[in-house]
Amino acid sequence: MSLYTDYLAEIEERKAEDLHPKPIDSGELTAEIISQIKDPANEHREESLKFLIYNTVPGTTPAAGEKARFLEEIILGNESVPEITPEFAFELLGHMKGGASINSLLNLVINGTDVEIAKQAAEVLKTQTFLYDADMARLKEAFEAGCPICKDILESYAAAEFFTKLPELPEEIKVVSFIAGEGDISTDLLSPGNQAHSRSDRELHGKCLISPEAQSKIQALQKLHPDKSVMLVAEKGTMGVGSSRMSGVNNVALWTGKQASKYVPFVNYAPIVAGTNGISPIFLTTVDVTGGIGLDLQNWVRKKDAEGNTVTDEDGEPILEQAYSVETGTILTINTKSKKLLIDGKEVHDITKAFTPQKVEFMKAGGSYAIVFGKKLQTFAAKTLGVEAPVVFSPAKEISHEGQGLTAVEKIFNRNAVGTTPGKTLHAGSDVRVEVNVVGSQDTTGLMTMQELEAMAATVISPIVDAGYQSGCHTASVWDKKAQANIPKLMKFMNDFGLITARDPEGDYHAMTDVIHKVLNDLTVDDWDIIIGGDSHTRMSKGVAFGADSGTVALALATGEAAMPIPESVKVTFKGKMADHMDFRDVVHATQSQMLDKFGGDNVFQGRIIEVHIGTLQADKAFTFTDWTAEMKAKASICISQPETLIESLEIAKSRIQVMIDKGMDNEKNVLQGLIDKANKRIDQIRSGEKPPLAPDANAKYFAELEVNLDEIVEPMIADPEVNHEDVSKRYTHDSINPLSYYGGSKKVDLGFVGSCMVHKGDLKILSKMLRNVEETQGEVKFNAPLVVAAPTYNIIDELKAEGDWDILQKYSGFEFDDNAPKGAARTEYENMMYLERPGCNLCMGNQEKAAKGDTVMATSTRLFQGRVVEDSERKKGESLLSSTPVVVLSSILGRTPNLEEYKTAVQGIDLTKFAPPVKEMVA
Repeated sequence: MSLYTDYLAEIEERKAEDLHPKPIDSGELTAEIISQIKDPANEHREESLKFLIYNTVPGTTPAAGEKARFLEEIILGNESVPEITPEFAFELLGHMKGGASINSLLNLVINGTDVEIAKQAAEVLKTQTFLYDADMARLKEAFEAGCPICKDILESYAAAEFFTKLPELPEEIKVVSFIAGEGDISTDLLSPGNQAHSRSDRELHGKCLISPEAQSKIQALQKLHPDKSVMLVAEKGTMGVGSSRMSGVNNVALWTGKQASKYVPFVNYAPIVAGTNGISPIFLTTVDVTGGIGLDLQNWVRKKDAEGNTVTDEDGEPILEQAYSVETGTILTINTKSKKLLIDGKEVHDITKAFTPQKVEFMKAGGSYAIVFGKKLQTFAAKTLGVEAPVVFSPAKEISHEGQGLTAVEKIFNRNAVGTTPGKTLHAGSDVRVEVNVVGSQDTTGLMTMQELEAMAATVISPIVDAGYQSGCHTASVWDKKAQANIPKLMKFMNDFGLITARDPEGDYHAMTDVIHKVLNDLTVDDWDIIIGGDSHTRMSKGVAFGADSGTVALALATGEAAMPIPESVKVTFKGKMADHMDFRDVVHATQSQMLDKFGGDNVFQGRIIEVHIGTLQADKAFTFTDWTAEMKAKASICISQPETLIESLEIAKSRIQVMIDKGMDNEKNVLQGLIDKANKRIDQIRSGEKPPLAPDANAKYFAELEVNLDEIVEPMIADPEVNHEDVSKRYTHDSINPLSYYGGSKKVDLGFVGSCMVHKGDLKILSKMLRNVEETQGEVKFNAPLVVAAPTYNIIDELKAEGDWDILQKYSGFEFDDNAPKGAARTEYENMMYLERPGCNLCMGNQEKAAKGDTVMATSTRLFQGRVVEDSERKKGESLLSSTPVVVLSSILGRTPNLEEYKTAVQGIDLTKFAPPVKEMVA
């Protein structure tokens, strides 16, 4: 059978799912399609034409290469296709945006002898922005050799005509509202984790947006209001919490946005999303990628009394009043000039924040990539011509306060900034392009990152990046057909691109499924580093790390840069002493609880950097805090470390990177060895005093400061989704932090989970010691609820084996993972025993393993969103409660939440994760 016949069979299969033909990225299939087009008598010729024109993936895909070469031959007259004239061939090349199409256009300009063809190719090139160093080098070389048309192209680039000739934003954008849900809307609602396998198949993945009922209502609104865009709203909440989730924005754009090109299927742009409390920061970055609009509505405000004080209810919660309604079907007008939101011609809210000069440029260009590449292209052209580039793009905002010191994040951004005014010190609010040191791609968004890299015609990792890593942790627990089809393809692409990959495409080293956040935490070997990762929990405890969408990850991999405003910071310090029976996880939860109490329920962390002065805690353990800052809705966090603690952390990182080298994971550029060398240099700088650990200036300015009182933390703290809260908007947030006594020792627990990025080696040792204690006092360990255990990394397992802790875990496990025979199907039922699962995300991700519907799960993980770890059943709602390792273990043994005395007894003599505030605060 031919590839084309196979493709037709796949089309029939997709019809049964109400899906269109899958976009073609195979070069072999495209070549077969082209051969059928060339044959006038071929029965599939007409169909093949449509596939080539409308259904071939552009960029650097093999399919794009075949298509571009064929179109080039048509333009040169070497091939004749009546339906594709040379003029139409040029149009098609222009819509391919980069990669093979740029190569063909440059061929026509530089290598051809037909001046008219060269001029036509030049006109198309002038509209393109995705040119890379090799493309620019060709253009420069031809210009210097005397090519007049190349000079014309360069002059156009220097004037940024690719941007200036684009149509301006309309003054008014008409929208109709659709309430996607009440309260915070996680990106799981827009793109569920359990559908991660289909993210790269955009049409198929689009079917998981919210619900079929919601999709029907959106379509009904579109039919009723064909001249308006549908705006998705998080009523009484924040839109897009939890993760950046490019697939979530893609889904919103697919249902409510505009088609980017009629020749590229299922790629839409310009979605409009809104929330009463705005858009989650990392999700808003993703909206920018697609040239969309994100609105902070503030349509519910706190009720005030005559003295201006907030009025609260009987539970002490602020009472909200509706400032204006955006109920489903409300017609609104976005005025892009006055930057106001209007209803029936009346201004109801100022939306200036959504229409900064930079955001307007993203909207005009159809996304942020075009601006990033366009600026680089303009700079190159002006330099090549020896002229000064005219000011076309909005100048970056540079805010500097004379005499004011720098926070930690301001210091990092100033050190890594690119293209700022020389000698100028920048403070929070400044727009900055920064060089990126470490980039991480995870496996359920990696296929999309791969597509983004192909679309922007990138072929190799930027030399600026110290290390790129592709994980395999989100698909670790079940090696099913979907994983077998997707992951090897992803690993080969990323390995060829220059990343260190969890799985070796050649099979020379053992497949790794280590949790990406733990690996990136080790690969970060400088406290001044900037890290970008394709996951909201990219929040390293060295340097500053930002979770990002798959597109921003691709951009960082391709260019070695990222662009964003310098965020404001909130300073967090500690006083008092941890009680002996408390675990550091309780300090993490208490930080959030005490912050909300201090600031009257206002989350001052949201959208800001948490600068946490936690210097006595090693990076591996401190990651528990930085990881949780995603749930605090912070943009990122920075740990301020004491010198010796930072050195200890770097030594641990070095040892774990060496293990990766010993396993054969380094590449021909010796990236991993380079990281060890960099760590050694940093250690020498700290010891010599040449460059102490990162610390803020004493006169730095913060948005807010919080001192956490450890003396007030007297019992374990649990984050509760409050699934039955009478106010729907208060459900499934991470802000309900309850003490253990709240549950009275009687709440039934159906499943325990120790795992995800929130645990470290010490947590597994706590589990081991608790089992030994129970065995000594009761003769054996009996579980009254299943306990699932997933260590974050193989290194941790190896260390536990060497230290004698793994034996007791094996003794009481009814299942232990086997890498030589990984599970091929997700577990659907759990017995009352312990499961030692493969290192990886496991239940926390929700895309493979799941608790039984309606279960109450006690977990160490980070996710309590509806349907993520556990789905609802007809009998009850699923609950994912989040707590420390000892609470989870004891809850599994008892089958219920313990009371405080049971808990204290169970942890006696156990070395819990401890933290003591630094004696002296670190300032520069």
